[in-house]
Amino acid sequence: MNIELVTEETRDCLKLPNEKFQIFGELVVTKANEKWEYTERYFEKSKEKIFPEENYIFETMNENGFAVATFDQDQCVGLAVFETGWNKYCYLSDLKVKANYRRTGISRSMLDLAITIAKKKNCKGFSTIAQAYNLAANKFYLKYGFEIGGLNTRNYEFTSEKGNSDIYYYLNF
Repeated sequence: MNIELVTEETRDCLKLPNEKFQIFGELVVTKANEKWEYTERYFEKSKEKIFPEENYIFETMNENGFAVATFDQDQCVGLAVFETGWNKYCYLSDLKVKANYRRTGISRSMLDLAITIAKKKNCKGFSTIAQAYNLAANKFYLKYGFEIGGLNTRNYEFTSEKGNSDIYYYLNF
């Protein structure tokens, strides 16, 4: 496996398709005494979910941030896309790994490299958002060291996802 910054030569990896993932529980977040707390709630029955495809344009992505990809020989198997922000956080807008490569440490390794790149871009940390019902993603961010910094219960009010929440995460370097 090779993990590297996405360049003009490797820009095709930005087309890595989204794949299904399991929805098997949710992170229930509350704030008490100025401290974020959470519990895990597992569903009786899991279901599959797939996110809509993104349409990354290398020049735009490169101008506003950067991306890191994982390759197994010539095949792109993982992608992490970041946007540099006004607040010195690099926003992790997308993190995906091909289904048969998940749970192998690829996401962790991409974030490790991204920290080095982000520091060179004068970023002081990462921020990202995970849907409450994506328990696997929430557990990953917490295990990696991200901290909960907010909860939005209204983003999905007028969508088919009504009732879902977004959890805001931050990782300071």
